[in-house]
Amino acid sequence: MITDKIKELEATKAKIASLEKSIATQLQDELSQLPAQYGFATVQAFIKAVKAAAGGRRKKGKGKGKAAAKAGGAQKRTRATITDETRAELKKLAEAGKSGPEIAEALGISLPSVQNIKKALGLVKARK
Repeated sequence: MITDKIKELEATKAKIASLEKSIATQLQDELSQLPAQYGFATVQAFIKAVKAAAGGRRKKGKGKGKAAAKAGGAQKRTRATITDETRAELKKLAEAGKSGPEIAEALGISLPSVQNIKKALGLVKARK
């Protein structure tokens, strides 16, 4: 009983390995034909065209998330300048009972900036 199941499992594993090899071979064949299908004489010319269509070279490292955000239509925010007037307005809004996200939106600054300024102004309760 159990030996039959083991044999069946081994046969299934062999079939999976065969299918994976077949898929890899077929994929490689299809990929190697792409440049010719699109009228390019060399693979290098095809790669250059693909990079140009994708917007050139991507930056390595931390830029991956930003590149993905830009591709989705999001624009990079400009850095906000925190002035004494901004701090005074933040203090007034905080004392009026506005929440952090409301203050951030009203002043055009990030929520972490709001939190840092509130902390500097002593507007947050100390943790116990």
